[in-house]
Amino acid sequence: MVKNETVPATDSLPYKVVKLATDMFARETGFSGPELHSIFAEYTDVLGPYQGWGGGGMSRWQVFDTGLAALPLEQQRAFLFELCNYDGPIRHGMPTERQVERLRSLLLADGTPGAAAAGEGLAKLEDWQAVAKSWGAALTKVTTDPDGAITATRTTLESICKHICDERSVAYEDAWDLARLYKTAAAAMEISPDQHTEQIIKQILSGAATVVSGLAGMRNALSDAHGRGKGSAGPAPRHAKLAVNTGFAIAGFLIDTHIEKPARPA
Repeated sequence: MVKNETVPATDSLPYKVVKLATDMFARETGFSGPELHSIFAEYTDVLGPYQGWGGGGMSRWQVFDTGLAALPLEQQRAFLFELCNYDGPIRHGMPTERQVERLRSLLLADGTPGAAAAGEGLAKLEDWQAVAKSWGAALTKVTTDPDGAITATRTTLESICKHICDERSVAYEDAWDLARLYKTAAAAMEISPDQHTEQIIKQILSGAATVVSGLAGMRNALSDAHGRGKGSAGPAPRHAKLAVNTGFAIAGFLIDTHIEKPARPA
């Protein structure tokens, strides 16, 4: 990643986002001074070498705020998303899951509201780490890596369908495409269009299946899943936002249904 040398960012995240992130990663919980300098050194040189050993240097929260403010706005978002998924050494411990989810929600509020709403159900499920990982990847890459965001959205939906099938003892094959996985998971929860007689319900459920097929096609045509020729143009952030918001609306529907309609005893 290209470093931003010493010029402060001209735009910044809302105060409540910065305050929450600072409280999480540079106060009672979070990184030590040397750790913060090391992390920010990958993005910017604005902090310079660590000066805290002999006293007189900036406090941890000042280091965090200064380093964050030096990054362009979209890089600030990406950086904080990465911290939410951080699993390396951290001197004062990770913040609580509630704080992490709150920060994610605030970061998503103006760009991917569909994902923010859908995430409420995911937080209730245990042993869904694979889904959470691809979920986080999709959100992190919306503006910085639209190709990757589209690919990660499809991966998220595929993982959700497989988790649902696993927990409902429904057989599937790893090689199945997204459309077939979705159809199998939907049938297992009785939300396939042909399992309902009321026309409006059938129409809505048919629309959901159409969205899934569209996302699969979008991923094949626009994402980084396949190589491109010299004249091919990649997707813009708006395409990634469309994929994430629509994909995660379906993801939230699947997860909520899975939670609210437990598998029937065999």
